[in-house]
Amino acid sequence: MAETLRLPRADGTLTSYHLAGATPVTSPAGPIRSRIAYAAVHVVADPLAAINPTLEAALDWDATLAYRRYIWSLGLAVAEAMDTSQRGMGFDWGTARELIRRAVAEARGIPGARIASGAGTDHLEPGQRVTLADVEAAYEEQCAFIESVGGRIILMASRALAAGAKGGDDYVKVYGRILAQVREPVIIHWLGDMFDPALAGYWGSHDLDRATETLLAIVGEYAPKIDGVKISLLDQAREIAMRRRFPRSVRMYTGDDFDDPRRRRAVERRAPRDLRRDRPGRVRCASCPGRRRPHPLRRDPGADPSALAPRFRRAHALLQDRRRVRRVPQRPPVALQDGGRNGERTLGGPPRRAVRSDGPGGPPAGPRPRRPPHAPGASRRRRRVAPVRTAGSVRLAFADILVAPKPARS
Repeated sequence: MAETLRLPRADGTLTSYHLAGATPVTSPAGPIRSRIAYAAVHVVADPLAAINPTLEAALDWDATLAYRRYIWSLGLAVAEAMDTSQRGMGFDWGTARELIRRAVAEARGIPGARIASGAGTDHLEPGQRVTLADVEAAYEEQCAFIESVGGRIILMASRALAAGAKGGDDYVKVYGRILAQVREPVIIHWLGDMFDPALAGYWGSHDLDRATETLLAIVGEYAPKIDGVKISLLDQAREIAMRRRFPRSVRMYTGDDFDDPRRRRAVERRAPRDLRRDRPGRVRCASCPGRRRPHPLRRDPGADPSALAPRFRRAHALLQDRRRVRRVPQRPPVALQDGGRNGERTLGGPPRRAVRSDGPGGPPAGPRPRRPPHAPGASRRRRRVAPVRTAGSVRLAFADILVAPKPARS
């Protein structure tokens, strides 16, 4: 590689720029094994071809394939005939077919070389007359060709589908039909409208949360036919959130648009509390900056095992929510009607299978009917119900009506 580049200045003149300080890349002994890294490679145009470059495409095949050999020598895989090679932007399906055929054949002669090729519907012009059946047939044609030459498939986003689909169900139908036919697991590519405005509203909605749910539904239903998903939305938080919800067998093929070490650290923390649903169809990442973390006991809390008596480990348990605990004796908020001092009462009757807090036995006694203070046989001595004592904010675990306070911390 040349150490000096001639670069233009703002005034139109050229200046020399000297490359320095970079250590040459050392080629590995073989393919990278710690990760699967695809390079969506470009193509090399033939500048001497007798064509109209605004309407036709002509490649320098020797230079194009030599660049793929260089990518494989670095231990990388090749993502062939993708949008980076101008698919749908002048690079037509006919030329893409030839490129895929040659590149797959080239990979066979290189030990460990990995290649997957883009299958889309770019030979189908979007329009009002295009039906879902037309989109399916276009996908099937390109997928069948890639498989016929021994290649793996990357399902590219379809402009024709984006223009003709009425909602998420249409995407489920089309992708389901294609995934049911492929021989080997494919990679699904979701290209955002910031890269291709014709793909706005992909997966049936302009709301990215709803669109995400549609894609996740497809991934969940056809996981055995999906190797991974690549999303190009410039949304790191969404990428992390989606990856956590993928089945274990499905990979997230991330891009180089973000801080990769930070994303990997976030994904490695797979605690369920990091993802919560605010409402149906909306995913919230609680660990993302700027988002408020929900209360940890807000939904479906589980009991602290150490707070349960040994013989009630298997019982259904709830955690105190720092509010009034049902069926625990509490003082009434007002004075008693008979003018006596405030005693204690139980709130609500005990359940049928209740047990006393001091062990199994008969049902606990309910509150006695109160007599007027001067009625015959009335006693000046009132029965008190022993209060349940808690240490500060110590949480209580309940098995039926059994109260087992968590041991105080030393």
